[in-house]
Amino acid sequence: MAAVGLACSPAVASAESLYAAMARAYANNPDLNAARAGLRATDEGVAIAKSGYRPTVAAEGSVTITNRDGVTTDTASVGVSVTQTLFDGFQTRNNVRAAEATVFAGRENLRGTEIDILLAAAEAYANVNRDNQIVSFRRQNIAFLQEQFTAAQARFDVGESTRTDVSQAEAQLAGARALLTAAVAQAKASAAVYAQIVGTMPKNMKAAPLPTRLLPGSLDRAVAIGLKGHPSILAAKFSVDAAGFDVKAAEGTMLPGVSVTGSVNELEGGVTVGQVQARVSVPIYQGGAASARVRQAKELLGQQRIQVDSIHRAIEQAIISSWAQMEASRATINANRAQLRAANLALNGVVEERRVGQRTTLDVLVAQQSVLEARESLAQSERNAIVAAYSVLAYTGRLTVRRLGLQVAHYRPEEHYEATKDRWYGLRTPDGR
Repeated sequence: MAAVGLACSPAVASAESLYAAMARAYANNPDLNAARAGLRATDEGVAIAKSGYRPTVAAEGSVTITNRDGVTTDTASVGVSVTQTLFDGFQTRNNVRAAEATVFAGRENLRGTEIDILLAAAEAYANVNRDNQIVSFRRQNIAFLQEQFTAAQARFDVGESTRTDVSQAEAQLAGARALLTAAVAQAKASAAVYAQIVGTMPKNMKAAPLPTRLLPGSLDRAVAIGLKGHPSILAAKFSVDAAGFDVKAAEGTMLPGVSVTGSVNELEGGVTVGQVQARVSVPIYQGGAASARVRQAKELLGQQRIQVDSIHRAIEQAIISSWAQMEASRATINANRAQLRAANLALNGVVEERRVGQRTTLDVLVAQQSVLEARESLAQSERNAIVAAYSVLAYTGRLTVRRLGLQVAHYRPEEHYEATKDRWYGLRTPDGR
């Protein structure tokens, strides 16, 4: 009966599911909220770049004191000047486009961070589930070994066994208690990681199912999806666009510039003076700085293009590795289940044979240890399969709130962008800060 009890999964009450934990992490994880704030700051880069299209207005006031041959003359004026750039070598246009590309890259990086947090939540959930199972198995193991120790002591008291049998049972029981202590410590550590990611301590967790319906049908299909839609790859491509516009903006510093300035000043005595000035600036030599910036921008563009190839390879490797781990874990689960069934049958047989004197207490202890190891191996394999499956989803870019159907408000970064990209003035953020 003890062997059968060890083979059974621990019962759990109605509890938090994996998807509920992932939804809570999506809503509350501080690292994810920090990444969202960073993207909102990136959005402001577009408004900053667009300021190059707009005029600058300044109020001016001056007081002049002149002393000539002992005669002091005071003059004062106040006025307003407006300066408008008409042409800057297309620098503003390219700066705006670079800022927009940077925003799009930031959105993909944010999506990548969301995927990372959801995967971390899934892994933490699976770890806690595994560790809780192992704690339960080891407690059941102690109960079984306690019975064996008590039975061995009783048989020794009536002369049916030796002191060796009692010592073997006692030693195994002491070792099992040490194993339980280690398992409890590991479960607490996993719970702490879970709380860090999700925001609450785990309790009464359900078994996590494999996301079979969301997985691609084959490895080749998974690789194709990942190389096309993983946020890291898309972000790198947007970064290439931004770097290309930076090159054009740097080249624009070597082109002519045209600006117009208008001013109105009121002099002492009520005299009003209006002035309009057009200015054309043609760069001839800038000490080599302008050409160096162009060369620098071109090298950065080349770096970004190489980075795309590097990320392609990294994502492909990650998908293949996760897929292989998923398939291996599934096969291992079947092997562990067969191992557990055989170990249980062997334990039950050894217990019966010991009752008729054909087996020793040591044989029972060895058989029981085999059952415990098989059960813990199965728990580990189930955890590995879950983590590998969600890793495949993550590296293909499919581990998202919408695809999972999580019951949580979806963060929309474009709302902040639309609220800020064309603002001419205002110190408060869209949320009122």
